[in-house]
Amino acid sequence: MFLPVSYCSDMERIILSFAVILTFTLSDAAPVVDGYTVRGKVLDKVTREGIPYAAVLIVGVEGSGVATDSTGVFVIENVAPGISQFSAVQLGYRTVVTPEYRITPYTPFIEIEMDQDVTELAHSSVRPSPFLRSVESPVSARIISVGDIEKIPGANKDVARIVRSYPGVSYSPIGYRNDLIVRGGGPSENAFYLDGIEIPNINHFATQGASGGPVSILNSDLIREISFYTGSFPANRGGALSSVMDISLKDGNKDKQAFKATIGASEAGVSASGHIGRRTTYIASVRQSYLQLLFKLLGLPLLPNYIDGQVKFKTTFDNRDELSFIALAGFDNMKLNLETDDKADEYLLSYLPVLKQETFTVGGSYRHFGDGHTQTYSLSYSYLNNRSRKYLGNDESDPSNLISKGSGLEGKFQARFENRSYYGPWTVREGGELGYRHFESDVFRRTDDARDIRYDSALGFLSWGLFTSADYKSPSGKVNTSFGLRMDGSSFSGRTAAVWKQISPRASVSYMPWKDWSFNASTGLYHQLPPMTALSYREDGTLANRSLDYMRVFSSASGVDWKLRDRLYIGLEAFCKYFFDIPVSVATGVPLTCIGADYGSIGEELLKSEATGLSYGTELLVKWLIPDKVSLVGSATLYWSRFKSDSQASYIPSSWDNRFIINLSAVYDLPKYWSIGAKISAIGGAPYTPYDLESSSLKTVWDATGRPVYDFDRYNSARLDPYYQIDLRVDKNFYFKKWTLGLYVDLQNVTFSKIRQPDAYLSTGEVVNPDALLPEQKYELELLELYSGTIVPAIGVTVDF
Repeated sequence: MFLPVSYCSDMERIILSFAVILTFTLSDAAPVVDGYTVRGKVLDKVTREGIPYAAVLIVGVEGSGVATDSTGVFVIENVAPGISQFSAVQLGYRTVVTPEYRITPYTPFIEIEMDQDVTELAHSSVRPSPFLRSVESPVSARIISVGDIEKIPGANKDVARIVRSYPGVSYSPIGYRNDLIVRGGGPSENAFYLDGIEIPNINHFATQGASGGPVSILNSDLIREISFYTGSFPANRGGALSSVMDISLKDGNKDKQAFKATIGASEAGVSASGHIGRRTTYIASVRQSYLQLLFKLLGLPLLPNYIDGQVKFKTTFDNRDELSFIALAGFDNMKLNLETDDKADEYLLSYLPVLKQETFTVGGSYRHFGDGHTQTYSLSYSYLNNRSRKYLGNDESDPSNLISKGSGLEGKFQARFENRSYYGPWTVREGGELGYRHFESDVFRRTDDARDIRYDSALGFLSWGLFTSADYKSPSGKVNTSFGLRMDGSSFSGRTAAVWKQISPRASVSYMPWKDWSFNASTGLYHQLPPMTALSYREDGTLANRSLDYMRVFSSASGVDWKLRDRLYIGLEAFCKYFFDIPVSVATGVPLTCIGADYGSIGEELLKSEATGLSYGTELLVKWLIPDKVSLVGSATLYWSRFKSDSQASYIPSSWDNRFIINLSAVYDLPKYWSIGAKISAIGGAPYTPYDLESSSLKTVWDATGRPVYDFDRYNSARLDPYYQIDLRVDKNFYFKKWTLGLYVDLQNVTFSKIRQPDAYLSTGEVVNPDALLPEQKYELELLELYSGTIVPAIGVTVDF
């Protein structure tokens, strides 16, 4: 989260001035080093034995090659500071390019895994390329590297904001939220994995039943790379209709104990990377925000505060066996600042709740590397406890003012097994998972017609899944194919237990008729269980949504891409998604997947699995890389997203039907370890629902909820204006012999672009017809014209030591 300049221009000027003075003062300070030593080992991916005499190169640096010794170990001297990739080449193996590494005095020991390939005849015939794709997902998949994470302008190293630079990812320019909206789907349709362990969400103050929130719970300093799928999901990743985010963490430093301290505009944190003995490594981080103190000082309506922590241990017993453990936790507390007197703030305060939330995930994985096989066994538990309350006029002195109060505690135990086997050009994967989900809730809500709804619920059931897939790489490398099958079920009801109803087949193919061209396609059927908030809803003490089915989407994509060696990539894709069995509100006719971009929770109402949806469009991605000079990413998406509440209704725009998204970001590396980046973003206006002013003005309605009510007969009949903004980022790094210093300024919306929000209304408290009967009395409503958009600066200092 960040500080809008309109509230804190004086403070920001002081901080900006200090940063500029410090930067230029240090520019001529102590001498920096020219390079650092990088150590690593090249391994056979199957046997785990070192590969002797392999060539290891720094990608994009001529004459940087060294050879491994007889045990596969390599040492490269005087590697330039910054971000680098390495490639390994050896006769009989496929050339491999590593993820990106940040080169500092504390660069960890690098392990490079290579696949055997008898068709590889000569070292000189191979040129490494950073534009890699998996056989299973040749379309709709992106790999996001350390360089993207650290330097994409406007993202401030926030995972959910980083992926916005890529095709198909939409967002709301209203408010500072990280709702992940992919290819016309809603924020409740995404799945997240951390080193193979499923985590319930990636944000602080997460919306229960969805995934969005204002700021990421993940410390990006610990992330090695992100595999982001907007379709063509791997068979071993279930529970998603719109996207899968598979996050790989770094390993700890085998050679040294390293630390990093960060002070930013909204938080301070420290992370560590090191080893315990010869076999165990670790990474860890703790972050504390101070937003509540700053927002109180600056008069903002929200007073959020959070703490998070993250840790990973990895023990390598020998070349064949390893054990890893991860833990992630977040503690959130959001209060309201009732001392502000701004009308726009008064409107926000009329409906925003007080929130408290705790979440954590713990998990362990054991991996065994056999002869041609790799087995992984994992066990995990995730937990989310969400509490909220809201009083009419924010007056808690009178218990009758309570509008809503809710608590939702959900958890999931999961045991998982996966085996991967290698048979020449074939890679075969099979596995299964067994889980136990539980949910406890206590809900009070006052409806628009002044009815009080109260219920408490406790729910627990088993869930299970089986999956298999086979990937084939032809000897010529021109044809790659993949076939997969997944089956899911749960004991929630007889309908969800019927696994034959949740069979998810998928297939993909990639064909390279010419050296730098490839044509790719994928298709699949995917299933996702509705959120626990919906499954646990009760009426008269009985589970009211027992009839819900798994949500489903049939998704297809095809595309063509062209690569110019390791410099330029251009890809064009078309996609089509057909949603069915989507839960729809009996009261409003709105599908569950059309909501979830606000604080609190969703799904606590009577639902039917009757809605369908259609999303289709075209995406363009361009990447241009010149090592140590320029990194450019451009994307454009033209799409439509529609739904209908049942088979007899007509299609209308969904809440995520922005029609177009355009992003262009570039980072230029300057001499003396300066870099400057810019990002231009444009997005079409989203649909919205007008208020029912006649009903909203009724005294009984307004006194019940304290805010206007929507006219669902005109759902999404209006549309916001298109919006654009420009972000800038400047980085300066200093590399010393035993420590490094980094300074950055990240400015979102430097053009001060504003977007007109839907008009809002406040009651003046004056009854315009006091002589009428109480049910007919009306308040005078005051119109508020709301605008969103201001410059959002973030300034930070990092120290590695």
